[in-house]
Amino acid sequence: MRHAPSLFIFVRGKDVAAGQLSAEKSLHAWFGAEAVEYAPSNMNLKMNCRPQCGACCTAPSISSPIPGMPNGKPAGVPCVQLMEDLRCAIFGQPERPACCSGLQASAEMCGDSREAGMFYLTRLEQLTAP
Repeated sequence: MRHAPSLFIFVRGKDVAAGQLSAEKSLHAWFGAEAVEYAPSNMNLKMNCRPQCGACCTAPSISSPIPGMPNGKPAGVPCVQLMEDLRCAIFGQPERPACCSGLQASAEMCGDSREAGMFYLTRLEQLTAP
């Protein structure tokens, strides 16, 4: 039997303010309470992209034009700019869409593996689908 990859949603601090409580409940409802792990409020959750990943270039849909994909990219389809080593061919270039250049790898989004990143981003795509 194959199990889904482990997924951890990091919530900063255990003292959740009233406005954040509903967000925390939503995380529990979407991903399951066992998937929510608390991180210290001073913990930096940003990280560098993991080699051989490319989850953020595959799982989500992109509505902005991309060189080679003028109508954007459907969810689950690798971007045409994703190279064999799963890195972006137009990283740092002006033609890279703002939604791509603004995305920052994080422990929350990327998890501990490509599979965890794909699972998280695919789930977010499903939850935000029209």
